[in-house]
Amino acid sequence: MLTLALLQGADGPSLLRVIGLVVLFIGLFVFLFVFMRYAHLYIRSILTKAGVGLFDMFAMSLRKVSPAVIVNARVMLVQARLDNVDRRDLEAHFLAGGNVDRVVRSLIAANRAGIDLDFRTSSGIDLAGRDVLDAVRTYVTPKVIDCPNPASGKTEVAAVAKDGIQVLARARVTVRTNISRLVGGAGEETIIARVGEGIVSTIGSSETHKDVLENPDGISRVVLSRGLDAGTAFEIVSIDIADVDIGSNIGARLQADQAEADKRVAQALAEKRRAMAVAQEQEFKAGVMENRAKVVLAEAEVPLAMADALKSGNLGVMDLYRLRNVQADTNMREGIAGGGSNNPETKPGSGGAPGK
Repeated sequence: MLTLALLQGADGPSLLRVIGLVVLFIGLFVFLFVFMRYAHLYIRSILTKAGVGLFDMFAMSLRKVSPAVIVNARVMLVQARLDNVDRRDLEAHFLAGGNVDRVVRSLIAANRAGIDLDFRTSSGIDLAGRDVLDAVRTYVTPKVIDCPNPASGKTEVAAVAKDGIQVLARARVTVRTNISRLVGGAGEETIIARVGEGIVSTIGSSETHKDVLENPDGISRVVLSRGLDAGTAFEIVSIDIADVDIGSNIGARLQADQAEADKRVAQALAEKRRAMAVAQEQEFKAGVMENRAKVVLAEAEVPLAMADALKSGNLGVMDLYRLRNVQADTNMREGIAGGGSNNPETKPGSGGAPGK
């Protein structure tokens, strides 16, 4: 207070006037700086009645929000007569990382197409990572999906009829977006997979491949009636079979493979039986050799028995001689008989001398 009094005592009114002029100059400079920076946006806001003030734009810059994005969004909404979206909602969506321009354009497109879509739903779809503007456009103008997807490397769905003939089909699925199931609904890949599964099932239930060739529209009717769009973000408008071709004879190939497998099994079983027969033959030979060994052992016991009989007196010497003579005579007769069978001169009636 004392210092202020001294200043006022020295030259109080002039000093206060200088301070006021400085403050006024600084305020004017700030105002000119803000006005020059946001002049074009402010003029657009005034002319279109967007409702975004000059200092609101400055405050947006301090909150890390792009004033140009918000002003352009408000201008488009007001011009489209959709001014029920608050500026703070647009700022919140921008700060959340959403695409404000795409959301606003989707609202305008939905309003023109008569689709019930509010800002809350549209911003939620955008924050979920889906293109809400493309979804609205797909709802208005349905798009066509190829089944199978050419990007997967396949151009046709392969199926086999009951007669074993392979049928190759290619379908075109027309879908439009289901806005209410866009968040949490399955995408195009699910639609393609389900349609492909339906085509395979329908062709597989056909009696012959001729039935498929005669009525390809039957496939689309059956597949369309199964409600394949359940739980997806799309509604299937139509399923059209674009092309049907005949592939290879899968049934004949399978029969040939089965016959080859049966032949290999039969050969394996035959080889098994042959090995068992060879093993059994070897067992029989071993049995014969064993029996012959037993005979030799039995024959070896005869002299021992005769010796025991001589010792015990059960066999006399003359009996032994007579037995030896009989054996010698028998051996001679066997020798004559054997030699006569091989030599014609020893046969009776041949004129040759009889053997001794």
